[in-house]
Amino acid sequence: MPRRSDIAIPSVAASPAVQRRGAPMYDLIELMFFAYRDFVRDADRILAGDGFGRAHHRVLYFVARRPGLTIAELLEILEITKQSLNRVLNDLLDRGYVTTRSREADRRCRLLYATARGDALIQEIAEVQSARFERAFGVLGEDAKAGAIAFLTAMLDRADEAVPKARQRLGFATGAFAVPDDFDRMGGAEIARLFGAEE
Repeated sequence: MPRRSDIAIPSVAASPAVQRRGAPMYDLIELMFFAYRDFVRDADRILAGDGFGRAHHRVLYFVARRPGLTIAELLEILEITKQSLNRVLNDLLDRGYVTTRSREADRRCRLLYATARGDALIQEIAEVQSARFERAFGVLGEDAKAGAIAFLTAMLDRADEAVPKARQRLGFATGAFAVPDDFDRMGGAEIARLFGAEE
């Protein structure tokens, strides 16, 4: 198996794949793979000390960065099923990294918050990963961060996902209504009885 130092990293500027429109950009694809591998490995080392994995990091990160997130909103961000989320979220809840509160307007709707312990873990990981960014920007110059943000934003299918969404309000009843996480299942038994369906 070749060592990392033996892997030839092509120059993007000189790459024929970049210059020929429509040709696969293998150089960028490989660089993206290796950069992401090293970036997440920084977090992996810290997470392993707490017995967590990358799924725990993703959940805890967005809960910490967007306090008051609902389970439905978290599912939309991560694009996973509720079943996939349950195990990871329960781990974080049981071990005191995440807590829940009920929304005042609707006690059935749970809001997610990182605890002090959860915030500290995210802070520790963020500092290590930010140091990697700073090393790269130090090599590339003062405009590198703006260029990196523009490039990564352009890579997204939905650029608005990079910015926390403002919570939608209903006209004059600002903050008075909320859709509970189990909205799509509410009243199922009653509906089945009304229409004579077998339960």
